Parts: sequence; structure tokens; C-alpha cells
Amino acid sequence: MLEFINKYIFGAAVPLLLIAAGIFYAIRLRAFHIFHPIRIVKALTRKNTASGISPFRAVTLALAGTLGVGNIVGVSAAIGLGGFGAVFWMWISALCAMLLKYAEILLAIRHRRYDESGKPHGSAMYYIRDFFSSHSLPRIGKLLACVFAVLYIVNAVSMGSMIQSNAISESMEGVFGIPPIICAAAVTLVCALLITKGTDAMAKFTEILVPIMTLGYIIISLAVLIMKRDMLSGAMAEIMRDALSPDSAAGGIIGFALSRSVRFGTMRGLVSNEAGCGTAPTAHAASNTTSAVEQGFWGIFEVFTDTIILCTMTALVVIVNFGELKYRGSWIMLTIDAYSNLLGGAASVFLSVAVLCFGFATIVCWAHYGIESAYYLSQRKLIKNAFIAVYCLSVFAGFLVAPDGIWTIADFAIGAMTVINVLTVCLMNKEVKLETDKYFTEKPNKKPKNAARKRI
Repeated sequence: MLEFINKYIFGAAVPLLLIAAGIFYAIRLRAFHIFHPIRIVKALTRKNTASGISPFRAVTLALAGTLGVGNIVGVSAAIGLGGFGAVFWMWISALCAMLLKYAEILLAIRHRRYDESGKPHGSAMYYIRDFFSSHSLPRIGKLLACVFAVLYIVNAVSMGSMIQSNAISESMEGVFGIPPIICAAAVTLVCALLITKGTDAMAKFTEILVPIMTLGYIIISLAVLIMKRDMLSGAMAEIMRDALSPDSAAGGIIGFALSRSVRFGTMRGLVSNEAGCGTAPTAHAASNTTSAVEQGFWGIFEVFTDTIILCTMTALVVIVNFGELKYRGSWIMLTIDAYSNLLGGAASVFLSVAVLCFGFATIVCWAHYGIESAYYLSQRKLIKNAFIAVYCLSVFAGFLVAPDGIWTIADFAIGAMTVINVLTVCLMNKEVKLETDKYFTEKPNKKPKNAARKRI
């Protein structure tokens, strides 16, 4: 049933919705990310001296939620299931969703709440509820926000923990021969210890780990692509040719939307950069930023770095080595084999460690997402502790179960979240435009003011 919905409803609706909403916001905001790059770069490089979680640290927490399964497992899965053309649709989904991510982060900052200790809590649930309440539809707002929070928790337990831990298990066993049960016990224990220390500890952890592993991943990817540089033009040609040849239906817009390339490329692109699905704003809302617009700029940077750079590198490495790969039954080992095919055993070791680090960082990030979703539903400490217990159990279970069914659940949850979030963000376009126009009409050196603090 879920597979049917994923294929014939979300498989068609999500790609079209993302593209349409992305074009809508590009027109509505006059594609400012293309015409004002210097202003954006200056904002991103401005020094932040306020206490709490810095904008950059919030970005590394958000990136931690995307750099594991999306870049390594998700890209290989997209190519294996949807063909080389899936890469093209990952690009399209990213380009169309950049301003969507900007918009949802801006809204999350403006509608976040503060608890008694002054700690910020923000996510899509708050602006969904606020929007419908402001239009005299409070019950609909509360219902949609609660449904979104439940889907968020489902996605945290499935994609955020089980798929990540399964990828770690496959890489550790495939490269080092470490039994899954040992990895499960070790990772679950460390994860539980870090989660219980709170958001600040999780953000500090990702701030150190993510940049180091990202740089290493870029270096090793460039090494492979330089060695295979004579095959890059052919790989690009294969991507474009396959992208424009729908194989799930015969012509027309319906066949185009349901093609395997579009479906898997867009859904795995969403898993990679999370643009439009309303998850990353939870990490960004923890920032101490004084400007919702400038925090939104980090969302644009995030999508570009994650999908346009890192996912493209992974995809090209897999494609130029595709005819020589051995591990076709495991997506993670397919990627590892693509790198080790040229660089030898050292690449296998590095990729396996990278999967461990990226996967663990993603697990930590999604723990924060799930905790914030549980907090939205109930501020009782018992509920938070219950979620942490269930989450840690799901991390452990992910090492021991097959991921195929979990991918189906994750695709359903992220598809439903995307539909709810994108429609709401588009309905709130007037607020996004007013804030954006106000920012670009102010003097560049003027210190931006944040919205008034709202208590939970």
C-alpha cells in the first residue's frame, strides 16, 4: 500500500510540487540568490559573537542530518533504482528547492518559541499552526501541525536512525568484517550518551566532525574523477540521455512524472538536501541569529554544498566505474567499491570510516529533530525520555534488519511532510517576500532585528 502511494501519488506529486513551488518562489523573490551573491557571501562570513548556538553551528547540525545516507547510500540507490538520469532530477529538485529551503528556514526563525530558560524551539509545526490560526482556522492548523509532528517522528525513527545504522553495519561488516551486533551495541551506547547531553553537545559534535569529513570526502572524490577524467563527458551524456527517457509510462506528463528517474532522483534528492520537506528548519531554529533572512541564506548554501557538489561527485564516481563494480546487492558497498576500484583498499577504509562518521552524525541530528517533534506534541519530560528510548532501540534494530521496507516508510513520511510543508510555505509567501524585500532595502552594515520572542 505504501509503495503504491509512494509511486503513483508522491512519485508524481512531489517532483511536480517541488518544481512548481521552486519556480514560484524564484519569480516571487526575483531569484535574489543569483543576482545578489556578494551580499549573501558577506552575510555568511559575518562574525557572530552572541552566546548560544551560532548560525554556522546550526548549519553543521542540519548538514549532519543530510550528509550520510543522502550522499553515499541515497545517490547509489537512486542510480541503481532509477538509472543514470536520476542524477539529473536530483539536480533539478535541488535547484528548484533552494529558495524553498530559504523560505522555510526564514519562517521557522520568525515563528519559533522560547521556553522558560530562554532556549529556542522552532520547526515547521509552529508556522503551520500560526498560519492557519491567523486565518481563523485554528483547528485545521493544530491538526496539520500534529500530523506533521507524528510524520516527523516516524521519519526520525526510520530514515534518521534505522537506515543510517544499517548503512554503518554494511560498511563495517563489508570492509572490516565486524559483526553487526557489536557495531549496534557500540553505536547505540555512544548515541544515547550524546543525546542525553542535549542540543548544545550535539551541535558542538557536528561542528567539529562535519567539516573535516566533508573535506576528506571531496578530496578522495576529486582523486577518482581526475584519474577517470576522460570518461566524465560520457558520464554526463549518459545522465542527460537517461533523464529525458521516461521508462515507467508511455509519454505525456503523467508518464514523465512517474518515470523511475524522476521518482527516485527527486525522492533521494530530498533525502540528501531535505529542501522543502520541513526538517532542516528545526536545526536552524536553534541558532542565536538575529536575522531570519541571513539564516535562510545558510539554507541555500546547504543545498548547494550537499546536492550540487557532494552528491554530484558521488554520482560521477559511481557512473564512471559502473561497469566494473561488484557489489550490486548493497547500495553502500556499491559506492565503496566505486572508490576502491581505483584507489585500492585505503579508499575502502576511508569510505567505511566516512559512512560511520556521517551516519552517526545523522543519527545524532535526527535525534534532535525527533526530540523537538515530541516536545511540540507534549512538553512532559516523560514523553521526551520515551522518545529517546524508542529512538535508541531503533538505532540498534537498524543494524540487524533489511533496509528495503524502511526506505518505503521513510519515502512515505518524507513525501507526506513535503506536501504539507510546501503548500503551507507557498501560502505564506507574502510574509517571506516582505522580510526579504525589507532586508535587501536596508543598508548592508545595519544590524538586523529579530522578531519579538514568543513564549511556548
